[in-house]
Amino acid sequence: MDAPWTDRVLQVSELTAAIKSILQEGFPDLSVEGEISNFRPASSGHCYFALKDAGAVIQCVLFRGAAAKLSFQPQDGNLVQIRASLDVYPPRGTYQLIVRDMQPAGEGRILAMLEARKKQLQAEGVFDRELPLPWFPRSLAVVTSPTGAAVRDVLEVLRRRGAGVDVRILPVPVQGQDAGERIATMIRYADRHKLGDVILVTRGGGSLEDLLPFSEVAVVRAISSTTTPVISAVGHETDLALSDFAADYRAPTPSAAAEVVCAGEQEVRERVHRAGSALVRDYLARLERVQLRLKQVTTAEIRYRYRNFVQPWYQRVDDAIEETRRAFTERISTVKLRLERAMDRIEGASPYRALDRGYAIVRDRETGLIVTRAEKTLPGQALETQFADGAILVHRDGTEQK
Repeated sequence: MDAPWTDRVLQVSELTAAIKSILQEGFPDLSVEGEISNFRPASSGHCYFALKDAGAVIQCVLFRGAAAKLSFQPQDGNLVQIRASLDVYPPRGTYQLIVRDMQPAGEGRILAMLEARKKQLQAEGVFDRELPLPWFPRSLAVVTSPTGAAVRDVLEVLRRRGAGVDVRILPVPVQGQDAGERIATMIRYADRHKLGDVILVTRGGGSLEDLLPFSEVAVVRAISSTTTPVISAVGHETDLALSDFAADYRAPTPSAAAEVVCAGEQEVRERVHRAGSALVRDYLARLERVQLRLKQVTTAEIRYRYRNFVQPWYQRVDDAIEETRRAFTERISTVKLRLERAMDRIEGASPYRALDRGYAIVRDRETGLIVTRAEKTLPGQALETQFADGAILVHRDGTEQK
């Protein structure tokens, strides 16, 4: 069947539109692998480049939204795998790929290999140990490249934080064919000779292939077998290395690892600083409250508060005085009454009360003894007769009458 546009003359734009429609419908979702060439970021945020292999070249467009989601920075010469749709750019009459996602070529295979290795090591219990990091490490063994950015970042952080840590750098290659075995050997050496209170295994960022030595089984087993706590800081936060799972602490970057090393000392300093600041703030707040209260207190207020304070004591003293007086008065009255009753009894029993009724008391003048019977007197005996108003001297004559 003939195509509908074969029986008439087409405009260029009509032909281009037809080709565009056919390509879009026929190639809506493609996976293409090739090498980036002539990579050109535009000020709009879109990126333009060519994807080539040994036999062909195709133009590509990476719009701003998709470019922002990339996990790496594309460069000329990178071998990448893209997901895209085929399109035509009418002003130039060229076909191109509209890129939706881009990954370094071979990354999928590496990730699958690392995942399988991770599951195997996890099943063996290699990732189970977790030693606590010391609060105040005095020495740090750094297993890394002596010329890389990682070691410079670590030293700069420790210097800036003023950490008194003795740093011992154990040089190793951090990428390449034999890097993994040499890293593992140096980790075991640092642990055996106790070169640090903490071992830091680190390197800067790189591609997934560059970080593979830190996922070698030898490196993972070396970390797991140490008796010294190990920190793994490989690449950036989004990078993946199996050493992170075997280490006792995983730091997102070398600088963050250095922060962790001196975190204990810094935390103590910060706690002391916060406690001192809180103490000063509390003291100033209390002082301010006292000053505010003192400003509100006048002389009259002080006198009033003093009177209110001492008034109960004054009242208790007055009550005690009154109670003492009342008790003393009652006591005197009781004693006085008892004395009066005793006087009445004494006076009632006194022989002198009978003298007022006409009786008299007779005593022997010489002895002063009371004479109670006439028969005990002798004629001519001198007697003293006591009346109520006085006494007289008498002599007995010889007469005796009953």
